[in-house]
Amino acid sequence: MQSPSRFKRFMNNDNTVGYVFIGLWLIGFIVFTIFPMIMSLFLSFTNYRGMGSFDFVGFQNYARMFFSDPRFWTAFKNTLFYVLIYVPLRLAFALFVAMLFTRNTRVIALYRTAYYLPSIIGGSVAVSVMWRTIFGSQGLVTAFLLEYGFIERQISWIKMPNTAMTTLVVLAIWQFGSPMLIFLAGLKDIPRSLYEAAEVDGANPFHRFFKITIPMLSPIIFFNLIMQIISGFLAFTQAYVITQGGPNDKTLLYVVYMYLKSFQYNDMSFASAMAWFLLIVMGSVTAIIFRSSSYWVFYESKSK
Repeated sequence: MQSPSRFKRFMNNDNTVGYVFIGLWLIGFIVFTIFPMIMSLFLSFTNYRGMGSFDFVGFQNYARMFFSDPRFWTAFKNTLFYVLIYVPLRLAFALFVAMLFTRNTRVIALYRTAYYLPSIIGGSVAVSVMWRTIFGSQGLVTAFLLEYGFIERQISWIKMPNTAMTTLVVLAIWQFGSPMLIFLAGLKDIPRSLYEAAEVDGANPFHRFFKITIPMLSPIIFFNLIMQIISGFLAFTQAYVITQGGPNDKTLLYVVYMYLKSFQYNDMSFASAMAWFLLIVMGSVTAIIFRSSSYWVFYESKSK
């Protein structure tokens, strides 16, 4: 007689209801995230090549990665360059457009939607193929420059070592819609009275921007900065589809090389070691930014 009542109490417990609702997600998280992470850590200490046995080799894969593979360092340096260039440009452009959209006009909602579309479809294979065509030897950019006499012959911008990375950076900046919307929400939350008081005191737009807008937006900048840095380190689709790491490894990004090691060279163990090194790098960069945030991120609640 006690079993039904215990079961009923168990089912009526708020914690039980919560676990039931998140049960499917929790199972998926364990199966598709936690287990692969543990498995990749184990593989990084073996010589597994996609088939066969798991022979333990200790830190041999990490030693190969750091001391015997120059392409690893090429991919790492390319990725650092990509992140250092595209992140500040993307955030600056997103903030600039967000400030333009704070004006109240009848068609502002249409403009916001149009500017956000690249972020929805920008990471897809279809857009990467379109970008490859635009910057190809017979693409729109080359045709425009030929028409107006800026160049004298057809040029494939994605096949030139000096411009290939630039095409990827421009594509990344074009996908500014997501941080732009976050900036726009932050700008809407800044009290208008602050700007009015600054105008009364004679502050010009330059001072209002750096003394009011930037400090009040610093938590939003902090969030966008973290998210964009992580996105930059994990960039894959654009580089793989548009250039496949070429020419001469000029656009060989870290995740692209990790993919090639896994599925083209069947060196799963080496790729797993690369994945864990990337996790350590992203975690370290994120920790440094969090550590420095107390010096430049302004939280209104802390000032009270």
